[in-house]
Formats: sequence, C-alpha cells, structure tokens
Amino acid sequence: MKTLVQRVSEASVSSAGKILGAIDRGLLVLAGFGRNDGLEDLEWMTRKVLGLRIFPDSRDNMNLSVTDIGGEILVVSQFTLHADVRKGRRPSFIKAADPADAVGLYETFVEMLAGSGLDVESGIFGAAMQVSLVNDGPVTIMMDSPAERS
Repeated sequence: MKTLVQRVSEASVSSAGKILGAIDRGLLVLAGFGRNDGLEDLEWMTRKVLGLRIFPDSRDNMNLSVTDIGGEILVVSQFTLHADVRKGRRPSFIKAADPADAVGLYETFVEMLAGSGLDVESGIFGAAMQVSLVNDGPVTIMMDSPAERS
C-alpha cells in the first residue's frame, strides 16, 4: 500500500461537478493499493496516518498528529501511485491491485480511519475525480506499507 499524505488547510474531491467530500484543516490522503496488500498493510497505514506528527505545536515544531489536533481526513483512491516508469514513457500499473480487490481495500481503509472518531470524507473508488487542496507548509509525505518495501 502506498499513500501520499498532504497536510492541508482545506481540500475537496468532486466528480461530474458534485462535491463528494470536503475537509478543513487536516490530511488529504491519496491511497493506492498493490497486488500483495492485505489487512496488515491497512492496519499499519491507518496507525501511521493517524499518528504522523506533522502539525505544528505551540513552538511551531512538527510534534502533533491529526488526532492530536482533532483534524479531518479526506481519502482519495489513487492507483497511479503504483506507476512504474523505469522503461519507456508510458507508465505501467502492473503492481497495482486489481480493481475488484482494491475497492474492498479502499473501503476498509476509509472505515478504519473513521474508527478513530475523526471526520473522514472520501471520494468514489474508480470515478474520474477532481481534487482541490491548499497544501499547508507545504508538507507532503510518501509512505509505503511493509509489503511494498519487501
């Protein structure tokens, strides 16, 4: 599992002109699922996203998590995080999970994050979407679950 996590002051995702999800201060999480991803990867990534200390404390040091600040989370499926561009100019997505498997992983990941009690919004898996955000910092962190690193 791969995520691209951005600290935002606001973010939204829409499709066909309709807003699907919108948040204020918190995290925009673009999530891509690989062929070998399972429940352990979802649990690991959920803990990392909720505990990632990238919000400023009273001294302006990045010491607080989205949980600490009571922030919001917007999750958007993003299979292109698994793009392999080592050969040629057209990306290969062979490492991305099959959509039939990835949709369940995505929905479970969103549910796990929502289990934190924070406001969690999401896009629609597989839809053509437009994402708008104001990256705060900017702070952008790429994370790979243990299955992706092995």
